[in-house]
Amino acid sequence: MAGVLAQMSALILCGVILRRLRPCGIDPERARRAVTGLVFNALLPALVLSALWGGGAHPQGWRISLFGAAIVLFGVAATLCLDRILRLDRRQLGAAMLGISFSNVTFLGLPVLERLFGPELARPIVIQIDLFSTAPLVFTLGVYIASRYGEAPGNLSAALRALLLNPPLWAAFVALMLGEYGIPRPAALEPPLETAASSVAPLMLLALGLGLRWNAWRKENTRLVALASGLKLVALPLFGLSLTHGLEISGDTRAALVLEAGMPSMLLGIVYCDRYRLDTGLYAMLATTTTVLALASLPLWHLMLETFGGDPA
Repeated sequence: MAGVLAQMSALILCGVILRRLRPCGIDPERARRAVTGLVFNALLPALVLSALWGGGAHPQGWRISLFGAAIVLFGVAATLCLDRILRLDRRQLGAAMLGISFSNVTFLGLPVLERLFGPELARPIVIQIDLFSTAPLVFTLGVYIASRYGEAPGNLSAALRALLLNPPLWAAFVALMLGEYGIPRPAALEPPLETAASSVAPLMLLALGLGLRWNAWRKENTRLVALASGLKLVALPLFGLSLTHGLEISGDTRAALVLEAGMPSMLLGIVYCDRYRLDTGLYAMLATTTTVLALASLPLWHLMLETFGGDPA
């Protein structure tokens, strides 16, 4: 696991260096949007087709979707408990709730799980948890949270439209329909689909590095970020571990889901904070901190899952 994260960290570091040095006058935000746009609109749909066309959905698909939704809702509840202790203002509370509840299940989760468990196991799990639980909640519950605690009015119809116009979601629907009607995947499509699918993970890691904001550190937010990071990287995967037992999920699938629950905050939350006038600096600080700390916490979780078989003490 340490070797895997070391290689992945190198790609993230490349993005960080590009953001810092701006070679040839590159605008890091424009570069990040270009990379994520390419991944989201073209390469990720190809990965979805490659994983689901002919293979079908994960056999425990409904349990994985339920797991993903439960993790998000537990994050919301945990943030409200944290607010009882710290008495956050509305903009802080909204930013913290987004940062704790929604994880980077795809941009970091997919590369980690692919390297640990192989594409055959990792891709269906990530697709299931992202497209059928996390993404719908990001575009509905996430918008509600941002608009409720922010200073700008929310637009639920725009969020629903974004969900319906989601290319990976449509690719999943098409792949499942093709499989349902027994339409085989042409052999000629195998090389381009696999090439596109295999490029998703490294580009995601590069975009992750480009999106980290190292100038977001604020001394007054240190205590809040420390407690929120503990909830994000310790409490949520602990809850996820218990949840896998209740859902009767075991083996590598259990380990993969617990690691997904321990992923850092999603970077899309920065966009939500900007749009709805939440505390963007706090969110950027939380996303950057949890990403750095996850490089240490994820190997520990993986070691514990391997040593004890995912059984809580």
